[in-house]
Amino acid sequence: MSDTTYTPPEVWTWDSESGGKFANINRPISGATHEVEQKIGKHPLQLYSLATPNGVKVTVMLEELLAAGHTGAEYDAWLVNIGEGDQFSSAFVDVNPNSKIPALLDTETGSRVFESGAILLYLAEKFGAFLPTDPKARTEALNWLFWLQGSAPYLGGGFGHFYAYAPEKFEYPINRFAMETKRQLHVLDTRLGEARFLGGDEYSIADMATWPWYGALVKGLVYDAAKFLSVHEYENVMRWTNEIAERPAVQRGRRVNKVWGDENNGIAERHDASDLD
Repeated sequence: MSDTTYTPPEVWTWDSESGGKFANINRPISGATHEVEQKIGKHPLQLYSLATPNGVKVTVMLEELLAAGHTGAEYDAWLVNIGEGDQFSSAFVDVNPNSKIPALLDTETGSRVFESGAILLYLAEKFGAFLPTDPKARTEALNWLFWLQGSAPYLGGGFGHFYAYAPEKFEYPINRFAMETKRQLHVLDTRLGEARFLGGDEYSIADMATWPWYGALVKGLVYDAAKFLSVHEYENVMRWTNEIAERPAVQRGRRVNKVWGDENNGIAERHDASDLD
């Protein structure tokens, strides 16, 4: 082990310069830092987001609903640039007091919905889609949805942070979170050896939640760690990943609120289906 030994102080204090790449968007308190007027578009569903894996979950779900004929799922997607601190605006905090994307405002019901898993469940129940009605199958899909919600922080905040984003590379945290990520991939691979999709025979919100994290990981779309993690070992995950990647709604959803990479591939905001055409 080559890591420098760190002795924690008796009382922790915040050093705003020690956060590396994301130092300017992390702080130990909640709440708004500045006043901004809420943006409301023409559709009942107002999404405030960015095309991170958590944001992509929701835009994929909305595009899947539209592709399935649920015209009421038309939505406005407003860009929340977390690198510039948009998530700390009064407008965003009103919808999500936790200042994390994505957040959804349903002007039809007056509901605010935050946490990506909660948004997927809200939309599935609102439109009666992508969540089985059979109690056993529904429970299985929800098992995997909540598995993802608990597991993804180890991938993103753990492995992804220390492997790709931390200002210095340290062996211990990279090893610790690489081990956990591979364990999770093995859990997924085992499940997908038993069923076509995570919930069973039906494509569901469990798959929509999980693909932007683990599907993107094995396709090399996040962290550039596919070789490091030997993702080719997980043949069932690869099969599932490639099948979902071919879905037109997934391809459309990945482009919404995307402001990096190929400028022709992403759109900052989406207010009409034609914006993606």
